[in-house]
Amino acid sequence: MADLPEPPVATRRPTVLRAHGDERVDDWYWLRERDNPNVRAYLEAENTYTEAVMEPLAPLREKLFEEIKGRVQETDASAPVRRGQHEYFSRTIEGRQYAVHCRRPAGMPGLPDADAEPGSSPGEVVLLDENVLAQGHAYFALGGFAVSPDHGSLAYSVDTSGGERYELRFRSLTTGADLAESISDVYYGLAWANDNRTVFYTRPDAAMRPWQVWRHVLGTPVEDDTLVLQEDDERFYAAIGRTRTERFVVLSLASKITSEVWLIDADDPSSPARVVEPRVQGVEYSVEHHATGDLDRLFILTNDDGAENFKLMVAPTSSPGRQSWEEVVAHRADVRLESIDAFAGALVLSERAEGLERIVVRDVDTPEHHTVAMPDPVYSAAVGANPEFDTPILRFAYTSMVTPVSTYHYDMYEREAILVKRQPVPGYDPSEYETHRLWAPTADGTRVPISVVHRRGLERDGTEPAVLYGYGSYEASMDPAFSSARVSLLERGVVFAIAHIRGGGELGRHWYEDGKLERKPNTFSDFIASAEHLIAEGYTSPERLAARGGSAGGLLMGAVANERPDLFRAIVAEVPFVDALTTILDETLPLTIIEWEEWGNPVADERIYEVMKSYSPYDNVVAQEYPALLVTGGLNDPRVQYWEPAKWVAKLRTTNTGERPLLLKMEMGAGHAGPSGRYDAWRDEAFVLSFLLHELGVE
Repeated sequence: MADLPEPPVATRRPTVLRAHGDERVDDWYWLRERDNPNVRAYLEAENTYTEAVMEPLAPLREKLFEEIKGRVQETDASAPVRRGQHEYFSRTIEGRQYAVHCRRPAGMPGLPDADAEPGSSPGEVVLLDENVLAQGHAYFALGGFAVSPDHGSLAYSVDTSGGERYELRFRSLTTGADLAESISDVYYGLAWANDNRTVFYTRPDAAMRPWQVWRHVLGTPVEDDTLVLQEDDERFYAAIGRTRTERFVVLSLASKITSEVWLIDADDPSSPARVVEPRVQGVEYSVEHHATGDLDRLFILTNDDGAENFKLMVAPTSSPGRQSWEEVVAHRADVRLESIDAFAGALVLSERAEGLERIVVRDVDTPEHHTVAMPDPVYSAAVGANPEFDTPILRFAYTSMVTPVSTYHYDMYEREAILVKRQPVPGYDPSEYETHRLWAPTADGTRVPISVVHRRGLERDGTEPAVLYGYGSYEASMDPAFSSARVSLLERGVVFAIAHIRGGGELGRHWYEDGKLERKPNTFSDFIASAEHLIAEGYTSPERLAARGGSAGGLLMGAVANERPDLFRAIVAEVPFVDALTTILDETLPLTIIEWEEWGNPVADERIYEVMKSYSPYDNVVAQEYPALLVTGGLNDPRVQYWEPAKWVAKLRTTNTGERPLLLKMEMGAGHAGPSGRYDAWRDEAFVLSFLLHELGVE
């Protein structure tokens, strides 16, 4: 990168933005004009520039791609999931970008033959081949995938732009042919009724908020579909599902801090939905149906009555309202109860304590319980697909930063775990690496957990290259998990760390609350403290430390780049939410109003306006030497609009006093998740890793 070409220059066209008596001048506001040919020309020029700058790294990029591909068993099959008389699984085939979805009769011994052509093994049937559906499209994503209760029909949805507005289709699993009807402009979520003809689905509004639940009957005109429920409060979004007992279709309406659940009898899909408990501002709850013998009840997970970390209640299905709730598991200040799964004889509690996930199996009628043992001190474990109600077997997934994703079947009564399948990683030896947890002190006395992985026997002399990853929003926990692509960093001596900063959910609900609204700056100071701790403990130095984050984690990258550019040699900000204040002020943009309960409402609250203005990366770009920056975006991204990274880069070009590269890579035919095919995704990751390795002086 010694002889860099001249970067593109975006024309400055000042636009004055006013709120609360304050004026901000945005010189690149015009980049929002999607249909302006000058906008596309600028984005294409940025892509051309980025490719030219990165061209000398093409051999490294290709080597990294081959390494990533080489650690994947390209032809493989997942561990089957039993549902009734069938076992469902997916296949991947060498050279094909997408999955093939299959099933076979239940009870067949062993895993599917990974090397067999889909549909060639005894009893195996191909339900859906994503590769066929993707033909002729530069982008493809499968949204919903739901098999009818009688296993005779499939409802599925597809997106061919990355815009996350799907087309819903239906397929006969007897003939393998799609039905004539299809429904455009639907969102995530599908649920069948028990008549095997009725399907519930959601629609998004102009702001990408799923606000309507509709009912379709196979074989009838789409224009005759019935609107079941419409949510007019713009803070709330709708989701649908189906209980494990197969008794109810569940309609969930939720904002960031309030929820309401409605039930529809799956045996009578045209019957009116009935509410479990009307919404109360600030009260969240979800339900799990349980019915055995004469008992018919709902287990209810809620933060009602000050239960910050949630508690578990139970109520009769016939009278499920709050007045009938009885406590099953009390609130605990040091344990976050995240979700429950109800089976015929057991409740499975997914909890979080001391920054780690844990799975607790509890007798359905008594306080007797036990915690499922895990092999590593720092790990991630989560309940997997468990569609059957009356079963002793719990399926869960386990991984750590050194252990590939592993599927276990756990006998909840015998307390025995059987490894069903572990992600094969050719050429990888876990004994060469070690993982552990650090705790970084902050100025306000908080200790921030950091998960670290590196080569075994690392000498902490401050000379090693390192990458620090962070997110810190929406109570999402970035748990320590394995990445086969990351091995390309580790085997070159790079230390990889995840900063579990406030705004995430790693240490319970308070950890989230301390990193949102007016306390959002804690997210950024925690990440900075984590970087400083890695340096102080001898893991790395500022000249050999890079940072990476995406979406809301891209906001984090922008904030720390402005605040402490001296701490990082390089930063990767993927689809970054960097024009935060302008976006959250604009009620016409997708998802803005929904986001007010996460970030605050700067339209109505001047204090929130000032807080957001103080950290919004785009508003705080200053004349200083920035780290090397690789910034990505997606032209069709409905979550972080393409103009946010584009405007940020344009502004940085006018203020950056350093000579390190500043690159924008815009996907012109994809959305928030980037390229859709697995080979394309691996090439995209190789591109990012080549940038990081070059900047860290490791090739």
